[in-house]
Amino acid sequence: LDNLHSFNPQDLANTVWAFAKAEEPHRKFFKKVADHILKVDNLREFWPQGLANIVWAFANAGESHPRLFKRVADHIIALDHLRKFNPQDLANILWPFVKADESHPMLFKKVADHIIALDNLHAFNPQALANTVWAFAKVERPDSRLFKKA
Repeated sequence: LDNLHSFNPQDLANTVWAFAKAEEPHRKFFKKVADHILKVDNLREFWPQGLANIVWAFANAGESHPRLFKRVADHIIALDHLRKFNPQDLANILWPFVKADESHPMLFKKVADHIIALDNLHAFNPQALANTVWAFAKVERPDSRLFKKA
């Protein structure tokens, strides 16, 4: 666990996802990964899917780390646009925030604004659309504009 500095962003995302998917509890590992990501200067090197896999893994494994979730959300909010995020990435980013009970209204607003600005929702497969709408339905103040768009 002391060699996380040698992992690239994709390695980190894949490894933490695999631990969660295998339902293999390992608090020390999850904490070390989160602490390592928090020390990274900028999350720009993380692809949208990698960010989604990381927060998904923490939520799915029941590993709470509010500072990690805030860091990921703040990074996404600071982006000029979300064009690199496909519908599945968006759904997989939002679901963990709801599952882990990590409230971040500005993240949800950023995603809602992005989806509403799309010409249509054809790129959303049924699962991505259902998961996205579910996530918005579960937050305290769902965005009615999104529900009208869907």
